[in-house]
Amino acid sequence: MSTHELYVHGPAEQEWDVQATGQARFTWEYDDGRDRLLALYQKGKDKQWDGTKRIDWELEVDPYDPLGVPDQNMTIYGTPYWEKMSEQDKRDLRRHYASWQFSQFLHGEQGAMICAARIVESAPDLDAKFYSATQTMDEARHAEIYARFLHEKIGMLYPINDNLQSLLGDTLRDSRWDMPYLGMQVLIEGLALAAFGMLRDTTDKPLPKQILAYVMQDEARHVAFGRMALRDYYKQLTDAELREREEFVIEGCYLMRDRLRGAEVLENFGIPAKEANELSEQSEYLALFRKLLFSRIVPCVKDIGLWGERLQRAYLDMGVFEMGDSNLDLLMAQDEEIAEKLDAERFAAEEAERKAEVADAIAQGTQS
Repeated sequence: MSTHELYVHGPAEQEWDVQATGQARFTWEYDDGRDRLLALYQKGKDKQWDGTKRIDWELEVDPYDPLGVPDQNMTIYGTPYWEKMSEQDKRDLRRHYASWQFSQFLHGEQGAMICAARIVESAPDLDAKFYSATQTMDEARHAEIYARFLHEKIGMLYPINDNLQSLLGDTLRDSRWDMPYLGMQVLIEGLALAAFGMLRDTTDKPLPKQILAYVMQDEARHVAFGRMALRDYYKQLTDAELREREEFVIEGCYLMRDRLRGAEVLENFGIPAKEANELSEQSEYLALFRKLLFSRIVPCVKDIGLWGERLQRAYLDMGVFEMGDSNLDLLMAQDEEIAEKLDAERFAAEEAERKAEVADAIAQGTQS
């Protein structure tokens, strides 16, 4: 079935053409490069995986409760709108919210794939080009997986959110070679990691848990790549150049904070846009969600050397300034461990089941 048949309402345009600027850079220096980046490149090669085989697509998913999200997490829970809803309306709302979330993940992954390809094209150093090539493949796999989950398990998609599209457009249109790093590796990937992590740690549904855990294992490397490359480069910039990057970060963070309202879901249930935004703004769960979403971004921005006074004031205004002291390396290590543990548990159970089947077959043969 065509994806366009599954959209709640059609995208504004069939395709989105972004007039990107910049230069394709070749380098004739083929020395070994930076050890840290080459080690990350090796890890990127070693950790490639096949979403068709690693994920158990046979697992059933209830499209009306794909994530097992408690009712209390619904934006309109406890409001007159919620009280007037039938049980089927509430089931539909859960489906729409899951569709909206995973649709934004899908669109973001396509954007990440395009940005990673741009980094291959424009990065001046060969080691960065090498790693970005592995990331381009990672992002293609993620887009494939999210698209399959939405098509086969939920059967509904939402168009890209306006604010996410705006940030992607700004990232791609900028001619400076480091901006795809900053816009995608730090801001959008950092946001995605936090959003994926919240869902991974709260869902009790095995298929989305697998998807999120395995995608996060890749994304941890991507953010590490952005940190390494930008930390080295930003040490060379003037104060004026650093301020320009900080302005981009400030605008991007406000866009992403506002992106996470999900008001378009409520509008599909007959709630006027203004009231939908107010309800989303008042939601305690969404307030916590928005704050935690910056747990990966703020320490990363600080780590790469963007920590001017205006940026600090913006983070104080958003209520996320204290996250600058978060241990990003520990969070990334935990993402790796959770994916590996999930693999170990799954394949140990499958091996035990296989041995039981073999033993049963032997026993039946002996009896006959």
